[in-house]
Amino acid sequence: MSSAAEQEAVAGHQATGNGRQAAAVNGTRRAAPPPAVPARPGAPTPLGARFRAGPDGVAGTNFAVWAGGAEGVELCLFDEAGKESRVRLAELTHGIWHGFVPGVLPGQRYGYRVQGRWDPWTGARWNPAKLLLDPYARAVDGDFGLPPEVYGHVRDWPQQHVADTVRDDRDSAPYVPKGVVVHDDDDWSDDRRPKTPWADSVIYELHVKGFTRLHPGIPEELRGTYAGLAHPAAVEHLVRLGVTAVELLPVHQFAHEDHLLRRSLRNYWGYNSIGYFAPHAAYAASGTRGQQVGEFKRMVRALHAAGIEVILDVVYNHTAEAGELGPTLSLKGIDNRGYYRLQDDARRYADYTGCGNTLHVVQPHVLRLITDSLRYWVTEMGVDGFRFDLAAALARSMHDVDMLSPFLAVIAQDPVLRRVKLIAEPWDVGSGGYQVGAFPPLWTEWNDRYRNAVRDFWRHALPDVREMGYRLSGSSDLYAWGGRRPYASVNFITAHDGFTLRDLVSYERKHNEANGEGNRDGTDDNRAWNGGVEGETDDEEILALRRRQLRNLLTTLLLSTGVPMLVAGDELGRTQRGNNNAYCQDNEISWVDWGLLEDPGWRELCALTSRLIALRHRHPVLRRRAFFSGRAQTADGLRDLAWFTSRGTEMTEQDWYAPAATLGMYLSGRDIPGRDEHGRQILDDSFLAVLHAGEGPVRFVLPGPPWAERYEVVVDTSLEEQGEAPGVEHPAGTEITVPARAVLLLRVAG
Repeated sequence: MSSAAEQEAVAGHQATGNGRQAAAVNGTRRAAPPPAVPARPGAPTPLGARFRAGPDGVAGTNFAVWAGGAEGVELCLFDEAGKESRVRLAELTHGIWHGFVPGVLPGQRYGYRVQGRWDPWTGARWNPAKLLLDPYARAVDGDFGLPPEVYGHVRDWPQQHVADTVRDDRDSAPYVPKGVVVHDDDDWSDDRRPKTPWADSVIYELHVKGFTRLHPGIPEELRGTYAGLAHPAAVEHLVRLGVTAVELLPVHQFAHEDHLLRRSLRNYWGYNSIGYFAPHAAYAASGTRGQQVGEFKRMVRALHAAGIEVILDVVYNHTAEAGELGPTLSLKGIDNRGYYRLQDDARRYADYTGCGNTLHVVQPHVLRLITDSLRYWVTEMGVDGFRFDLAAALARSMHDVDMLSPFLAVIAQDPVLRRVKLIAEPWDVGSGGYQVGAFPPLWTEWNDRYRNAVRDFWRHALPDVREMGYRLSGSSDLYAWGGRRPYASVNFITAHDGFTLRDLVSYERKHNEANGEGNRDGTDDNRAWNGGVEGETDDEEILALRRRQLRNLLTTLLLSTGVPMLVAGDELGRTQRGNNNAYCQDNEISWVDWGLLEDPGWRELCALTSRLIALRHRHPVLRRRAFFSGRAQTADGLRDLAWFTSRGTEMTEQDWYAPAATLGMYLSGRDIPGRDEHGRQILDDSFLAVLHAGEGPVRFVLPGPPWAERYEVVVDTSLEEQGEAPGVEHPAGTEITVPARAVLLLRVAG
């Protein structure tokens, strides 16, 4: 904390000279608008701006915003020329300031100014010179730049260590976006949600702009937009691939960080939210005065019509206002102490996210903000689920992660939210934040232990094969408790954060120089193997090896028990040139390069991915809804899951604790728990998968009865072109040759 003398000096400045100092920094000050006139009382619910007819039949908009500690709230309305008029919200109900303003119609731009004490040492950061975005705004017009005027404090105060405590009185209104009044009575009666069961799901993580920006089949004016993703050319690829859900990188309105703008970069991924109800306006082709809402809905309808669910990657753990040195855009100026977690020194923010601030989710009004937002996207925008960024931060009670926290408890009992898909990124950056396997039933989780094990196996770096066995079979060591199922594990090898699949087999070290941070950003724990040469090469032998490794990784992912997640472009051989942290690369580094399909090799990789997904959809043994028992179910000793060495013998305890390049996994289609929709027993083919990560071929003995009489090869990743199936048959007991670094999938033929 600053010394008492420093606080006194700053306080004296606030009392006698702050206005003059701010004017000097700014050069000029805007003329004050006319005095605010009071609104009609209106209603405290629902929060946000709601267009409706008033009690006398006059149309207008009800405005309501929670600012529990504030001394006053002014609604600011802007005409087409940007001229501001103010309306005082004089009614206060349970911390909510509200009022009804006749004549305010859809399309009206607005914001708030909030009065209160300026005392950063106690966490009070009210500053009515700053125009604030309504947390419930359903559309946002304009972009967030970060000139000095949008900061609540004087950024260039000579004593930088106390700069955040000196109020800046310059008007921010010309420099910030405005909320937009939206009226939409769409009832979704013509929409049919796919409602794909978790066990049948295949998730495809994509970026709205990056997926469509270079697609030659999408009209130029629609590329990079929601309308572009709804275009038949985009939907056709998803359908042909066979995925059941798209997981969209953040589409809530977000802002670009100052340090990126100074380097002429932008936040591409969007994990810097500032509007939890508003579709990001830059992804709209139709306009930003509310049209983005309808465009987003049409995108959802188009995907639903194709049988594809829409899952949103959401960032409720922090906002774009960062820490005490960050801008004042919304919550910080509405009620800083009410919305954010503060340290014991209330001037500072508790930061469990690595982004400067953490929302104080145990506060009822913050929890309401989040759950109102979630319900809005389900009921009014049509989405089917959510992936929660840094979900452990949301599960913290006072300090520690608590699986009985208010957030998790509210989600579990909410009649809307408990029915949609819920995916946790089960960690944050705070102490005790790693919580893989700990989230309660209803939740699935990104399973990074799956990612690490598969990467290590295929670079032949696993100290023993126990970890691989658990991950291939659904991670029962993590999820077989409390009624959870194998589909609690979202299996992935790559995600937006890290190497692409092609880069994983082409680079061993990150190459993030384009990010402007001296290659210090991004993880150093890549678990990658480049085949002997770092980066791109013309060596045909290495290129062939890399393509084989890609086939191995994709085949492993799509044969594993759990829910597979692919990343857009991995099926095409997309590269980020070794950049494993391309969050700020809104350019060809990040965008999907559809020209790759002109290369026969990448076209074949895409075709193989589609065939593997189709194989998964056809065979319930690959989509189990219950964990394997490993026990014999019949007198012949056949078990639902068995593991084999290359000798054709079952794995022993000693085998599990030794390093191994070869692993055989037998999946019985005769012992699948559960019944189909008609109440019949589920029966399927049985399969033997042989995974071999060694640098040379290996002899593998195919297990005999009771496992099989003979086997038919279905997939052989050593082949550049698969066809529909290799189709070669082998009698049980045959010693076959498994090529170096390959997966064989064999169907039990008798």
